Amino acid sequence: MTDYTTWLSSSTGFSSTATDYWKAIFSNSTLLYGDATCCITTKPDLPEGLMTLETAAGQFMAVLTPEMAVKAALQQQPVLPEQHFRQQLARAGIPLHGADYVFYYTEAARQELLQEQSLRQLRRLTAADQAIFDLMQAAATEEDKDGAYVELNHWAVFGSFAGEQLAGAASMYPWDDSQLADLGVLTLEPFRGQGHARRLVRAICRYALEQGYEPQYRCQLDNEASVRLAHAAGLTLFGKWDFIASHYQEQITG
Repeated sequence: MTDYTTWLSSSTGFSSTATDYWKAIFSNSTLLYGDATCCITTKPDLPEGLMTLETAAGQFMAVLTPEMAVKAALQQQPVLPEQHFRQQLARAGIPLHGADYVFYYTEAARQELLQEQSLRQLRRLTAADQAIFDLMQAAATEEDKDGAYVELNHWAVFGSFAGEQLAGAASMYPWDDSQLADLGVLTLEPFRGQGHARRLVRAICRYALEQGYEPQYRCQLDNEASVRLAHAAGLTLFGKWDFIASHYQEQITG
């Protein structure tokens, strides 16, 4: 039987840290449907209940618990391409959160980043920077703060300054007990378009690599500014990731 997890590592150039993380999610599962571009499986011990990943090459993978498959009547379907799969979820009232783009560095881009000396001008923020960090947060909109999720108590935090003012910050935390480091970045509106966000992303990603972590950059599909930033920072699209909506998951597990 075809091992569909090979889709995650073929012709990508991404690190094994990233590909192995996603392979572990989709491996050891029972095949419901599989063809050249679509794979749907079930897995009993899946905490999220349901997860999908579409690779940058357009290959769609879905894994869900057997109970969720029964609820969506997937076991009764002789053909399950992606569109049909999504229709079955909708009919069963199973909502998805809304997909994120997921970006990583390729090996070539990673080596270039590690050799970039100018990034050392940006510094890590610590608890001693609480006052200036709070001023930056106070000047940001609630929407920007919610979307960025930048916190001073995260595993790593970097700041970019305009004179004495903190113009922007990026923070990271280990993702799902793995060696992936998920990042967020926030730049105050008056300082956008000046390169602060790009330098922040590259500086904190370089730090993560030096500490043995693989940087992970995520953003919503309609966040065009964030997508442009990912490319400007040298990241490459890995795929589109989605999962069951949190409020629905709470209902079925509560």
